[in-house]
Amino acid sequence: MMKEIFEYRLPRELIAQYPLQEREKAHLMILYRKTRRIEETIFEKISEYIEEGDTLVLNDTRVIPARLRGVKQTGGKVEVFLLKKLSSYRWNVLLRGNIKDGQRFTIEKDRKAINVKIIRAEDRSYIAEFDTDNDSEIFSFGEVPLPPYIKRTPEKQDESFYQTVYAKKDGSVAAPTAGLHFTTDILEKLKKKGVNVAYITLHIGWASFRILKEKDKPGEEYIEITEETSNIINETKEKGNRVVAVGTSVVRALESSVINGKVHSMSGYTDLFIKPGFKFKVVEALVTNFHLPGSTHLYLVCAFAGTELIEKAYKLAVEKKYRFYSYGDAMLII
Repeated sequence: MMKEIFEYRLPRELIAQYPLQEREKAHLMILYRKTRRIEETIFEKISEYIEEGDTLVLNDTRVIPARLRGVKQTGGKVEVFLLKKLSSYRWNVLLRGNIKDGQRFTIEKDRKAINVKIIRAEDRSYIAEFDTDNDSEIFSFGEVPLPPYIKRTPEKQDESFYQTVYAKKDGSVAAPTAGLHFTTDILEKLKKKGVNVAYITLHIGWASFRILKEKDKPGEEYIEITEETSNIINETKEKGNRVVAVGTSVVRALESSVINGKVHSMSGYTDLFIKPGFKFKVVEALVTNFHLPGSTHLYLVCAFAGTELIEKAYKLAVEKKYRFYSYGDAMLII
């Protein structure tokens, strides 16, 4: 791991394996960047810390059922993990199972089947060529791609709990987990208070699960920011109010879009790596979960709040037995 952030040990039992049935009842730790003070509350009270005129920015990406399990003619099992659609019929994938270039296999579910051909690309990555170009049909054979630290098979409840209530655009293989705590009631309460709610799209990729090592960089991720959203954010800042990002994905998208000090509408890929020393131009408050050691997310929050304050918060979270990672508790950094 690079030296800019801390490393920490987490008792295995603090890694949340299941969601809270009432997502808004998660712990919420409040971090004050200027005073270095920390306080604790529950997530449903977050509206008390976001002020009239502020803009809350949400990532409306939707998690696709990216993990598909198939069987070769020999009976051997194959697992395909969808990463990115490349063209009609073809997806860039991760592959588990012994399979050769050009080999075909079948994926079956609920008495239906699709056929897949595996192609080895020039860069040694894998391409899955399906016999259908209907994404909805392909997704119907998949399952929720729970992260590797959740040591169980996906269950029916994960189809809704591992998705934000405002998810709209298919494309992510991991949830924007800070947003999992919001309910429609919380969002309505914020709107009634006079808080603007705006949306960006960042499709979270497999790099979200990577632990960075020396000279590593996070992978590219696709983002969309509309002119409507960019105007709302720029007007918010001009009036002296705060831009509150929900999740590190929102921070990455907004900070990638800045030209001459303003957020611009855009669509395309970003490889921005936010780490300590980064100068934030847009975001002034951040809702985020507790992240893996060495992850790009932890680098980002250390850049935003300072490594010393984040390390203090994580030690307190372990001491108080907070729930960690995707289905875990949250913090608000202001």
